Amino acid sequence: MNTYVTGATIKKLRESKGITQQQLANEIGVSSKAVSKWETAKGLPDISLVEVLSQALGVSVMELMSGETVMNKNISSNILFSKFYVCPVCGNAIHTTGEAVVSCCGITLPPLEAEEIDDDHTINIENVEDEKFITVNHPMTKSHYISFIAYVTSDKCHFVKFYPEGNAETRLQFRGRGYLYIYCNKHGLMKIKV
Repeated sequence: MNTYVTGATIKKLRESKGITQQQLANEIGVSSKAVSKWETAKGLPDISLVEVLSQALGVSVMELMSGETVMNKNISSNILFSKFYVCPVCGNAIHTTGEAVVSCCGITLPPLEAEEIDDDHTINIENVEDEKFITVNHPMTKSHYISFIAYVTSDKCHFVKFYPEGNAETRLQFRGRGYLYIYCNKHGLMKIKV
């Protein structure tokens, strides 16, 4: 069974902040013995303490619960480091410009790993005036469809959402080099360099 927060996470965050068990205990209104029990996996903090514990440790509730802190490492503002997340419950599609802790419908979402586009997901790109007309040769049924297409360059992301029983087509302006991503609800995230 996965616990909602681990003692190892609490200890690591407490030590990185440079505070003692007693100082943490005083800040959140518990005994140092309680903090010691959490850190040695002999007990867990009450769910009502999670928010105040995260504040005391200087992280978000999601970071505390996932055990992974998010560091702000803005790498030259290059959004080619974009990440995409899709909720398996509601289908919500989320784009970030780097690593993030993303949660939807009570689930912490992992970033999608993009594969190269295969023969079952062919993309056609035609010139239309000053834009590109993009179509994906793919079924668009209620159970199997393309959820979104995104064109990502070093300074922008153009994101287009598709819906079942619609058409997987759009017009985009290509400026510079980048990647074209598509997300199939059955086969996952795929990309090509454009």
